[in-house]
Amino acid sequence: MTSQKSFKSRIRTRMDKTGESYTIARRQLLARSRGVDPEPVDPPAAGAEPAGAVPGAAAQTERIADALLRDRTGRGWDEWFALLDAAEATTLSHTEIARWLVGTHEMPGWWAQTVTVGYEQARGLRAPGQGRDGTYTAGATRTVAVPVDRLFAAFADPTLRARWLPDAEVRLRTATAPRTFRADWAGGPTRIVAGFEAIGETRSRVALQHEKLTGAEQATEFKAYWRDRLGTLKQLLEADGDAR
Repeated sequence: MTSQKSFKSRIRTRMDKTGESYTIARRQLLARSRGVDPEPVDPPAAGAEPAGAVPGAAAQTERIADALLRDRTGRGWDEWFALLDAAEATTLSHTEIARWLVGTHEMPGWWAQTVTVGYEQARGLRAPGQGRDGTYTAGATRTVAVPVDRLFAAFADPTLRARWLPDAEVRLRTATAPRTFRADWAGGPTRIVAGFEAIGETRSRVALQHEKLTGAEQATEFKAYWRDRLGTLKQLLEADGDAR
C-alpha cells in the first residue's frame, strides 16, 4: 500500500512538473523503472515557471549534473530519489532528510543538503529558490584563482570583506576555516551562508546562499546582487592574490 501511494505521488509530481496527463506521466515512470527509454514528450511551454519559483532560478537537478553527483556521492539523481522515496522522505523535514543521508549513507554534509533540496523540488515540496518554511533563498557561486584559505579570509576578515562588500552590515554567527561562514545580514532576519571548496592548490570555489528572504521578488534582487558582489571579489583576489 505504501509503495503504491508513493508511486502515485511520483506520478502527480511529474504531472505538475511537466504538464503531462496522468496516463502519460505513469507510462514514463514505468518505462524508467524497467530500464526502458521513455517515450519523447512535448516539453513545457518556454519560460514556464513553477508556482512560487524565483524567476530564472534553476532546479537543483539542473544546477548539479547527474555525472558530477554520481562522481561525488556514488549515485545519480534518480537513484537517490528512489532511495528517498523508499524511505518515505516526503514525510520528513529538510533536516531529517539531510541527516538520514549523512547517517545512513555517509554522504558529506554539503552534498546531503544538495540532494535534499533537489529531492524536495522534484517532489513538489518547494519551488526552486523557496524553502520548506515558505521563505526564499538567493544563491550565487564563483570560482576564484586563489587558494581556499584566501577566499575564506575575504569573508571572515572584516577589513578584507569591506573591500568587496562595502556598507554591508554583516554579523558573524559561526565560521569554520576554511569551510563555512554564516552571518546575519543587516541585523536579521535574513542570513548568509557561504561554503568553500578547494579546487587544487591555487583555485577554490565559494557557494553562497542568502536565506530567509520574504518573497520571490526579493530573492531575484539578491540573486543579481550576489552575482555582482562575487564578481567583484573575484577581480580583487585575482588582481593581487589576497585583496589586500
